[in-house]
Parts: sequence; C-alpha cells; structure tokens
Amino acid sequence: MATTLQDTRVSTVLDHMYTESKNQMSRLRERVSDFNRPMTTAERTEAMSEFYIPVTPEAGRLLYSLVRATRPTTVVEFGMSFGISALHLAAAVRDNGSGRVVTTELSDTKIAAAKKTFAETGLDDVITILEGDALTTLQSLDAPADFVLLDGWKDLYLPVIKLLEPQLPTGALVIADNASSSDMKPYLDYVRDPANGYTSFNFLVREGDSMEISCRTDD
Repeated sequence: MATTLQDTRVSTVLDHMYTESKNQMSRLRERVSDFNRPMTTAERTEAMSEFYIPVTPEAGRLLYSLVRATRPTTVVEFGMSFGISALHLAAAVRDNGSGRVVTTELSDTKIAAAKKTFAETGLDDVITILEGDALTTLQSLDAPADFVLLDGWKDLYLPVIKLLEPQLPTGALVIADNASSSDMKPYLDYVRDPANGYTSFNFLVREGDSMEISCRTDD
C-alpha cells in the first residue's frame, strides 16, 4: 500500500521544495556574514524569510517513520519555515488515521507560503499553524505533546522545551535538529542530564550534523 509521502501531490511538492532549497545554497553562503551580527528573533526571522534550510530527505523519512511507530495524538513542531518537516509529520499522522500536527512560525512570508502548500497537498486539515512567537503561542497548547520536533532557532530550544514540559507525558519523543550547532550546548547539557527526566542520544543525519533524540522518562 502506498503511503501519503508517495502520494503524487505530496511527493511532487516535496521534490520541488528540495530543489528550491538546493538552488538557494549559493546565495545563502554569499549572505552568511549578514546573519552573524547580533539580531533579535524578529530580525533573524526577517533575514531568513526567503530561505528553506530544511531537514534532509533522509531525516524527513526518519521523522515520518518515528511518528508512524509512536502514533502520537499531538505532534508539536517549533520552527515550521516553509513546511517541509511539517509535510513529513502530517503525512505520518494521516497514515496513522488519527492525530494532528501543531506547528509554529513567526515569518508572515513563510506562513502564507506554507498554508498554500498544505492546501495543495491535501494535508491542511491535520495541520494547525500557531502564528507568532512560539514562546507565546505554545502557551495555548491544550493537549499532551506526545512528539516534539525542535527545528527553529537553536538558542530557543531550551526555553521551548521547558515551556512544553508540563505537556510532555512519559514516553514522549523530542527530536532536536542541527545538534552539531554551537548554540545547542545548553539544550544538549539539559536533555543529557538524567536528572532532568530524559534519556537522550545523538543520531547522525548528514555529514557534519545530527539530531538529538530524547525520550521523556518523567512527567
């Protein structure tokens, strides 16, 4: 039986988005110095409003498989961008037959594009976009977060997961992308300390970068 990831509407959109992402890389490298200056979250969001910076196709399939296996009722994503990760998560939710994806994004440009993409793929009915600062919008989450993907600004991973902790049941999975980033140290120190209620390990997803996969052991 074909999966939703193999649905022509979804696979065609994902192929297009990954192609666009590759085409952007040279322009992104040219502008890297622009992003190294101190900026507010809003300024960073605006500066990156045209760039994808997605999970790899392999990491996307990993996310899909983990959601299929764990069958979460609510998947929470911090940092939607243009929606590549959300499509993988939503495809898994659709194939599970139940559940929803709640994703967050600050960029108006990316929100508008993602809404169009989600409708085009037919997955918009299982995706809720919380528009604005995630540290504010996630306070409205009214259900246990069984599965969490952290894929936004790395220095916000720790405050985001601490905000979500009251909603994390025992056994919840937390996936943090770009674990090799220097901004990740506070987060990694936290989830790798068993006293904080996680069992955590690192998983290489591309050359020079990885995901941190953490299981909530206490609630």
